[in-house]
This record gives sequence, C-alpha cells and structure tokens, in this order.
Amino acid sequence: MTKRKLVENNILGELIPKRKQTNKTSNYEFTIIIPVFNEEDNICALEKKLSEFVSQSALSACVLFVNDSSTNQSNYRIIEVCNRQKHFYHLSLTKNSGLSAALKAGIDATWSTWVGYIDADLQTTPKDFHLMIPYIEEYELVMGIRVKRDDSFVKKASSWIANGFRRFMTNDGVIDTGCPLKIMKTDYAKRIPLFTGMHRFFPALIQLQNGKVLQVPVRHFPRMAGKSKYNLRNRLVEPFIDCFAYRWMKKRYINYQIGENNIE
Repeated sequence: MTKRKLVENNILGELIPKRKQTNKTSNYEFTIIIPVFNEEDNICALEKKLSEFVSQSALSACVLFVNDSSTNQSNYRIIEVCNRQKHFYHLSLTKNSGLSAALKAGIDATWSTWVGYIDADLQTTPKDFHLMIPYIEEYELVMGIRVKRDDSFVKKASSWIANGFRRFMTNDGVIDTGCPLKIMKTDYAKRIPLFTGMHRFFPALIQLQNGKVLQVPVRHFPRMAGKSKYNLRNRLVEPFIDCFAYRWMKKRYINYQIGENNIE
C-alpha cells in the first residue's frame, strides 16, 4: 500500500497506511482534544490542569493537542509537555486551517469510546468534565452551558444574538453552543461532516443522527493569557452565514446504520 505523510504527530507516526484505523488513543476510554493556535502562554497552565483531571478522571483519559500551525512557540511547548506527560499526545496541521478543521482532525485521529473538547484559553476548566461524565452513557453529546460568563458586554451580546438565530435556524434547543466543553460518543462525532463553522453546530449535527443532547451548567473564567481569536465578524456575522449552510446540508444529510454484516 502506498504510504504518505498526513500530519506531523506522535500518535500515528510520520508515515502510516492510508487506511490505518487505530492508534494510542484506543488504549483509553476518553480523549480530550485541545485545538491550539498561538497559545504559548497558556501551555504550562494547561499541562497542570489537564494532568490533574487525567489523574482523577472516572474514565481512563488522554489528552490530544492539535496544533493549528501556530506561528509562535506553541508547538515547541506542546512537544515538551507531551515528552513529560505519559498520557499526552499531539498532532500538528501542516497549514493553519481554523478551529473546525483542527477539531475534525482530532476527532478523526481518536479511537477511544468518547471524545471531548476544551479550548486552550482555559476560560473553562477540565475539572467540569467531572460534572458531565455521569451522563455520557445516556446521551450522545453532553455539553456545557457557561454560567456567569466573565466576558465583555459586546462578547456576551453578540453570542446571545448568534445563539438565538442558530436555535431558530436549527431548532436544536441549545442555549450556549459556543461553550468549549463537550463530550461526545466518538462514533457519532466521526460521522459529523467537515465544513467551516462546523464547531458551532455539534448539537444539531448529533441530533441529525438521532442522538440525544444534554446541557450541563459549567463555570467560566476570564482569559488570563494570550489573545482571543474572535472578533465581531467571526462571532456574529459568520455564524449567520453558517446557519444557511447548515440548513442546505440538513436537507441532503444521509443518516444510516449498518446492521448484519460479515466484514468485521
């Protein structure tokens, strides 16, 4: 079989068979994906908080950093962390592709039963995964709702408007889809189609597969280091456009399940 380099990483190796189906994440029950773009000042704090969660988790858990082609020292620091921490892994995209692509790359590289997501800015805490884990058997997606958001008025107002329009367009019933604290059943997450803005529609895309979604209140903190990657355009304008893309896709979405077979 012809082999080619897909991504630079320490999970699959530099050269892998195109159809390889497992990696080190299959040794765990839960993989936490951390998309990273220019968050060098947060990496050390991430290491501490994530290592504490992994050591206390009710599930055997690992961490997967997805470096979205950072232009500062983020990837260097990630590699240092992964060399120190037994259950930490990383992969790096060859060019900057955005949050949705980084998340999809992480999901595609995950073979644990459950896959989680948290932002690198630490405005939410891995400790709150403990609040969500009790529900993961019953629900295909368990997600956080940020209570007492520690953001500016402009951020909160634009998020409120975007969330309201998204609920109207998708009928997903979700209060705060922008909360970067989620746990999904991996087989459902892998069937989510990749498109720009995909990360805003995880609940709706899980519901398209007849999956159930639960919202759990979680804490929210101010950003302590680094700079936000969001502005009025990608917090408000782009979500409006993406909603129409979702409506187009929803009408054409194919949902199927395989029954009896003899190929496995």
